[in-house]
Amino acid sequence: MAAIYQAVYRRASSLICRLHSTYVRKMRYLNVLKEDDSLCRQAQTSGTFYLFHNLSPFLQKVGEKYFVPQLSAAEIKRILEKFKETEQWIEKSVLIGCSDEHIPHFALDLGALEKSVIESQLKGSFTNLQKALFVVDGKDSPLLASAQSLLQWHNSHQYCSKTGQPTQRNTAGSKRVCHASGITYYPQMSPVIITLVSDGSRCLLARQPSFPQGMYSALSGFCDMGENVEEAVHREVAEEVGLEVESLWYSASQHWPFPSSCLMIACHALVRAQQAEISMNKLELEEAHWFGLEEIMEGLKRQPRSAKQNDGSFLPWFPPKQAIAHQLICEWVKQQTSQLA
Repeated sequence: MAAIYQAVYRRASSLICRLHSTYVRKMRYLNVLKEDDSLCRQAQTSGTFYLFHNLSPFLQKVGEKYFVPQLSAAEIKRILEKFKETEQWIEKSVLIGCSDEHIPHFALDLGALEKSVIESQLKGSFTNLQKALFVVDGKDSPLLASAQSLLQWHNSHQYCSKTGQPTQRNTAGSKRVCHASGITYYPQMSPVIITLVSDGSRCLLARQPSFPQGMYSALSGFCDMGENVEEAVHREVAEEVGLEVESLWYSASQHWPFPSSCLMIACHALVRAQQAEISMNKLELEEAHWFGLEEIMEGLKRQPRSAKQNDGSFLPWFPPKQAIAHQLICEWVKQQTSQLA
């Protein structure tokens, strides 16, 4: 039935949306699945599944590379049969995207089942998401992050905040409804600004106590209620390092699932070189330093393991390329080198 629907949908789309791009058709197909529970259940029978176990994604290692396998509904059913579980488990999955060919992608958390049995059956392992994001291919990282965030949101929004009654999710997992109050809940992200501060010839990087040893990154913080991005940048830089931002400009954004679903809004900020003395807020930061171009270029070459010295201390190293902080640092390097050329 699902295959028939997809064929009919593609024919209808070709007639109605002949001038529309593949992307537009894909987005409209996903919207149909979010709004129509019956069609979404049909899509689950022909879709692919990304597995999680207590919010940790399943990976397979081939040689030195890690892959995120896409499992068919039939493979999921075989796993469930091992545990004598019914196919209704598949309905607990959440819709996270689809291919250009309209093959829907779902994420399913099997946290209630024995992890080692699943790992043995599929010849892989469930890996902490923070580690997984930095070892898988770049195209898989955003999908894993959004999948984990959506699964986590459902875990924490099972009851209505007004009535205390259980909420019910739709098949796609794109919303939850409290039938007692009529309130519909949608997944949300918290806005976070991440800012690379420069005085023109140096950039400022800092460490939080929770960071891996030796790692420095750009300043970041949640936007306060009622703040715009510019106000949040000015406030965070003042709070954390005691500097006044003279000008700032937007770079890019990135979904980031730590500690929960966040929208990282990346900016560059310029402070006056004559007023660049750091006054660090020790309640929020462990260290903060100005770095010159050569120091930054050396730090970008280091991996965490190579940063450790014989005396146990660590040379500075920076977030990996999947993190938007890495992009900010590379943009700053490019700007500096272009000025020297």
